[in-house]
Amino acid sequence: MTVATVFAASLVTALATGLGALPLALGRTIEGRAVGLATAVAAGFMVGASVGLFWEGSHSSSARTVFGAVAGAAFILITRRMLGHRHELTFGALRGADALSAVLIVGVMTLHSFPEGVGVGVSFGDSETLGLIIATAIAVHNIPEGLAIALVLVPKGISVPRAAGWSVFSSLPQVLMAVPAFLVVEWIEPFLPFGLGFAAGAMVWMVAVQLLPDALQTNRPLAVAATMLAAAAVMVSLQLLLLG
Repeated sequence: MTVATVFAASLVTALATGLGALPLALGRTIEGRAVGLATAVAAGFMVGASVGLFWEGSHSSSARTVFGAVAGAAFILITRRMLGHRHELTFGALRGADALSAVLIVGVMTLHSFPEGVGVGVSFGDSETLGLIIATAIAVHNIPEGLAIALVLVPKGISVPRAAGWSVFSSLPQVLMAVPAFLVVEWIEPFLPFGLGFAAGAMVWMVAVQLLPDALQTNRPLAVAATMLAAAAVMVSLQLLLLG
């Protein structure tokens, strides 16, 4: 097993995230009520991913996972309050509330990639076979996460190629963390449950305070709830299939 192999595998997982934007390049422009439903799909994907992260972390330490989840939720709450008063906030061509939503989803998904990168490195530290299995699973899992980012960014005016670029950017921590985790697996492994919980808590709180209210602006609660549940079920099923 070489560092180059770990780096290459983690790089593939990051690049796979950009594939999530492809369906939007093939379809029509999202507008009107479809924007709200697209946001609900993104929210459902994030909730489903959070369930998987929390479940994975609880296998090692439920206490550290819960503590991480509380810290992640607090982080989003504080960040949103700090940025919410900055009316000059920008994200590409976006301004104000749209920029805040874009910054938060890209930021949350980027934070969530750190523990996934650690997971790849730790898996390769166990064996090459396990590492390749986990890296492949995360790469496939990253595609709907990239779609979740694109579903929020594209309706707000970000081009599909830029949305794909931001999706890949959000997964770059997987590349940054995989090799260090592989090299110092025994030292870093105890911190993994906290990182998984932090990412899960941040995503759930992001859904509650940003994505869900956005979706409800243009759609009935029943339609939003049904869409979210369906998307979450798809994400959880995918994780069970790949990692169960």
